[in-house]
Amino acid sequence: MDPTQLATFQAIVDTGSFEAAARALHVTPSAVSQRIKALEQDVGQVLIRRAKPCEPTEAGRALVRYAGQVALLEREALSAARGALAGAGRTRISVVVNADSLHTWFLPALAGLPGIDFDLHQDDQDHTADLLRAGTAMAAVTAQHVAVQGCRVERLGAMRYRAVAAPALGAVDFATTPMILLNRKDRLQHRFLASLNRRRPDPPIHYVPAAAAFVEAIRLGLGWALMPEQIAVPDLAAGRVVELVPGRHLDVPLYWQYWRMESTVLSALTGAVKTAARDALR
Repeated sequence: MDPTQLATFQAIVDTGSFEAAARALHVTPSAVSQRIKALEQDVGQVLIRRAKPCEPTEAGRALVRYAGQVALLEREALSAARGALAGAGRTRISVVVNADSLHTWFLPALAGLPGIDFDLHQDDQDHTADLLRAGTAMAAVTAQHVAVQGCRVERLGAMRYRAVAAPALGAVDFATTPMILLNRKDRLQHRFLASLNRRRPDPPIHYVPAAAAFVEAIRLGLGWALMPEQIAVPDLAAGRVVELVPGRHLDVPLYWQYWRMESTVLSALTGAVKTAARDALR
């Protein structure tokens, strides 16, 4: 494929419009349109759905990952070539991570990786692999152990959760006490209740869609929820929360999935993530 046409396709996917892609590439919208038409003629399929924002079609999604891989390898090659003369360039990596990992152990893994610009996405651990399939993300922390096509998968460990509530909340009845969820994809609390062999209750639910605010909502007594062990242990010791079912917990296995390609940057990121997970996860 023509690399200029492929880069133009990638720019439209990234920016959401032909006009924004033209500004990013420093060309006219007409040039962008001509390149995409030529690419679509070569492929024999419509690749971009002309909407607001523009999105890849089913055929176009098959090219998103390829375009990203070509761009990554090109940036790495340029960085290596320029390194001796002009200093290493920067590379952008797109990663999708579940909220609790992002709030606890994942960010320290990035701190020792200079020269990389991170584009972090957040989603539920049962859904993070969806962005890998779409080609939007190059790597993911996910609960899915089956490798996405074109990706490698490595086990990281398990994130342990404790069921807790604020002491001020008083006696907790799982059937009537409000339950706090991160969002409508969050099923951890339901899985914990199922592990207790209880009938499925229908309690009031608070949705708090940010990890830090979610933890604070528990501490303030809005309801009960599962808290990552890394946060729960110091909170229990300080008396900010109490454990509802001592000795019972929920372990969620996590995996690292990433594009199957020979990339120095992806290899370095993978090593850093695995080291951080080894120190933080079960």
